[in-house]
Amino acid sequence: MESAAVTALALTTVAGLATGLGGVAALFIRRDQHAFLAVSLGLSAGVMIYISFVELYADAVEYIGGENGEWIATTAFLLGMVATAIIDGLVPEGENPHQARSLESIREDPRLLRLGTLAALAITLHNFPEGMATFIAALTDPVVGSSVALAVGLHNIPEGIAVAIPLFYATARRGRAVGLAFLSGLAEPLGALAAFLVLRPFLDDALMGIVFAAVAGIMVFVSLDQLVPNAKLYGRGHQSVYGLVGGMALMATLLNLAG
Repeated sequence: MESAAVTALALTTVAGLATGLGGVAALFIRRDQHAFLAVSLGLSAGVMIYISFVELYADAVEYIGGENGEWIATTAFLLGMVATAIIDGLVPEGENPHQARSLESIREDPRLLRLGTLAALAITLHNFPEGMATFIAALTDPVVGSSVALAVGLHNIPEGIAVAIPLFYATARRGRAVGLAFLSGLAEPLGALAAFLVLRPFLDDALMGIVFAAVAGIMVFVSLDQLVPNAKLYGRGHQSVYGLVGGMALMATLLNLAG
């Protein structure tokens, strides 16, 4: 495997393993501490929304080019949102880790072990296409790929929390909770390998533009449908908004420094 592909795979792997970092973080916060979740979820949403509209969608239009470039990019953007909605809808509402719920309700649920396991399976389902998108972006443009990996990694941290908290509450076994969170993140490098083996022979500027636009749609949908509502639920006052603005500021700073 050539060096560019190795670098792209490494970025994707780091982004995936951030799910495990979320699991670790969840073990060191108080069980009644909602502010951590509110700010981290808001931060993830801010990063993903900013990079989607400022970087990915703009690059998509440029890559596709031609008279119909914006129409094609818009269609791919919307299809990315629709595909994410369909995937999310396949998980039963009561067991979907992206559905907003309070930490108190998690503690009182007697099915915590099953909930944590299903959360890990659902997040694995989400992480596979994310890994493909991150790998392709990094393979084509390392700067954009690094930004995507950062955004995906930040998004994966609260997903790791969603896996680890119910498992830890159900079993009191820290190793099992963190381990399953890390395992769910390994779907991302697996998605990257699938992209390298299957999609790479067909890559050109137009296809990359379509992928970028679809990834932007996925990120925006995840942010608006999952991250922001949960951040508002867990937080008090403007905590979630402060996190969201902070995420946008962080992404803007990193992109300006990289440019």
